[in-house]
Amino acid sequence: MPSLFDPLQLGAVSLANRIVMAPLTRNRSQGLLPGPLAIDYYRQRATAGLIISEGAQISPEGQGYLDTPGIYSPEQVTAWKRVTDAVHEAGGKIAVQLWHVGRISHAEFQPDGAKPVSSTDRPAQSKTFTKEGFVDVAAPRALKTEELPGIVQSYVHAAKSAMEAGFDAVEVHGANGYLLDQFLRDSVNDRTDAYGGSIENRARLLLEVMRAIVDAIGADRTGLRLSPVTPVNDAGQDSDAQALFNYVAEQLAPLNLAFLHVIEGQTGGPRDVAPFDYAALRERFKGPYIANNGYTREMALTAVAEGTVDAVAFGRSFISNPDLVRRLRLNAPLQKANSATMYGGGAEGYTDYPALAD
Repeated sequence: MPSLFDPLQLGAVSLANRIVMAPLTRNRSQGLLPGPLAIDYYRQRATAGLIISEGAQISPEGQGYLDTPGIYSPEQVTAWKRVTDAVHEAGGKIAVQLWHVGRISHAEFQPDGAKPVSSTDRPAQSKTFTKEGFVDVAAPRALKTEELPGIVQSYVHAAKSAMEAGFDAVEVHGANGYLLDQFLRDSVNDRTDAYGGSIENRARLLLEVMRAIVDAIGADRTGLRLSPVTPVNDAGQDSDAQALFNYVAEQLAPLNLAFLHVIEGQTGGPRDVAPFDYAALRERFKGPYIANNGYTREMALTAVAEGTVDAVAFGRSFISNPDLVRRLRLNAPLQKANSATMYGGGAEGYTDYPALAD
């Protein structure tokens, strides 16, 4: 039986273990660039089989929160290269999460103070993090059909930029009520063009993005994150989430992606928020499956040993336990994260959590 601590191959990426560091937005990238603290932060966590970085916006329009990094400009590529070099020198592997927030944004982050873009012009009942703290998101505008090829190309440009920056892979963020999820769900998508209405139409943009990135950098370095039933960011339940995401998985299967990373249940909340058969999703996808959300050590050990998942992603526990892999291996106590220092700030609550004493 496989173990949580056994190696795993995800496409072209060889993992030393099956413990994945989930993407974690920390709002410490002044000037939209990961800085020296980020180098230390990711290096400290390089014992993870795979680090998936915080979300990095694919374009200026993709930003939705204060001080989050991008992955589209030469300056950002250079800054991220310092991070990936540090992780590799420490023996780790790192993927970048390609992020477009869609309507979960604010005018202060948009070029010329424009409206954020989405599948719809209906505003989300959600908040974002700005210089003034947490505030309501802005009303969006619906993307025109003729603009969507440009969105796809922004993802491709970001994926190519990630390869230049030395990342081992990319993870497309198709989850948590952000842009691609806004197209997927009929609770948000109210379009009447070829990207709205039927399941096939609503999945069209996501699948175009995935195929284009695969063509650009290779399937063996391309992954995807989905969250079929999470209600975060005002992402209401789809009228038939199982049929929608089963279809997506079936369409993805021929691409032979490096992995599918699935948030099971409500992001950061109950795993049973809505009924969903994740085994059916995995069966249709056929490739490596990374499970996420609320996994304890025992749950992770069991899921990998029984073969229901290939790897398990841990989020908050990696914030306060840079040596989480060692702690899980030894069944050592975990440190609690300080919620007051999660978003924004400096080293406190970021790079100052201690590792286990030898």
